[in-house]
Amino acid sequence: MRRFLPELVALAMLPCLIVQGRRTRRIALRLPEAGGPAEGLAGADFGGAAVSILSLGESTVAGVGVSRHEEAIGGRLAASLARELRRPVSWRACGRNGATVSDALDQLVPCIPERHVDLVLLAFGVNDTTAFRSVSRWKRDMSALLAEVARRCSPHCILLSGVPPMSALPVLPQPLRYVMGLKARSLDAALRRLAAASDTILHVPLALDMHDPALLACDGYHPSAAGYRAWADLLAAAGIARLLPPKVPLHMPPNPKMPVR
Repeated sequence: MRRFLPELVALAMLPCLIVQGRRTRRIALRLPEAGGPAEGLAGADFGGAAVSILSLGESTVAGVGVSRHEEAIGGRLAASLARELRRPVSWRACGRNGATVSDALDQLVPCIPERHVDLVLLAFGVNDTTAFRSVSRWKRDMSALLAEVARRCSPHCILLSGVPPMSALPVLPQPLRYVMGLKARSLDAALRRLAAASDTILHVPLALDMHDPALLACDGYHPSAAGYRAWADLLAAAGIARLLPPKVPLHMPPNPKMPVR
């Protein structure tokens, strides 16, 4: 029953939700995708071999809300990783405004070069939420995307960014905001279950205060430059542990099987 709670609630409010959804789409401020190169090198002054990352996703990977890709999640994640690892990070962002996971399989995945990438970020969920994708279809599409990314890129780690908490977006009126929040949480719970079944996939909750206007662009829907920076720091903190080799203790404990002289 809990799995279908968003659908049950939406059904009871359907006429109101249709009206609110149409009005929101009509009056919403539409921002363009980011300009400039969708790839680059962060931390070029650091030494060592570059870490490679690929970001794949919807409008946030396309950079809606900022003017250049360096300020969007792909560039910001690279900058955060370079700062923490003290190594250069080569990055590429492959995103499209309005893309669902199904769209990504058809339109974005074919653009990914078939070569090794150290870390891959997948950032989806908003458009699958607004399209009210069923949990079963969402899991099926995401599983197919994960398999294809693993086949093409053989990454050490895949970061699954949590579905944004749409119940906190001020641009959405009530009760539409409440219902979208329920749906987003149900899709995010499915992401957590997918990640828990794999050693190379890590779910990273989007634990940001979305009520803070400084983190949102002027449309009240997409991240601002500060929002992308804060989000990138969360993702980098989670990904670093997978990119760094385990530390060897400086003083090894005595082997209990060895005789002490």
